[in-house]
Amino acid sequence: MKKDFDGWNEQKKKTHERGDAPFCHKRELWWCALGVNIGFEQDGAGDEYRRPILVLKSLSKQTFLAIPLTAATKEHPLRPAIGLVEDKEARALLSQMRVIDTKRLVRKIGYLDTEVFALIRKAAKDLF
Repeated sequence: MKKDFDGWNEQKKKTHERGDAPFCHKRELWWCALGVNIGFEQDGAGDEYRRPILVLKSLSKQTFLAIPLTAATKEHPLRPAIGLVEDKEARALLSQMRVIDTKRLVRKIGYLDTEVFALIRKAAKDLF
């Protein structure tokens, strides 16, 4: 699969220069500009290279720990189901968890249910 690194690089420059990065809180679901990444790292999609993510933990005003989401239906221990996100069944990609800058946040979708979030958080902790 060919990846559009040049297109993402142009979008990444704009994202980096963004002055109004939002603040996020745990349990929030956001559209996030994840971009085009190396190898099997999770990419964003579309013209703005977006993917929905779950905020696992806010680390500072500028960074947070995120779990990318997928609509793929294949069951796997590292892909627990989280319910509907914008009318699509979603799963948390625990293996793709990473620190992200708040400048990548595009639009808040909503909040993950408290009980489901507790299960995701425990599953993330159990990785270590």
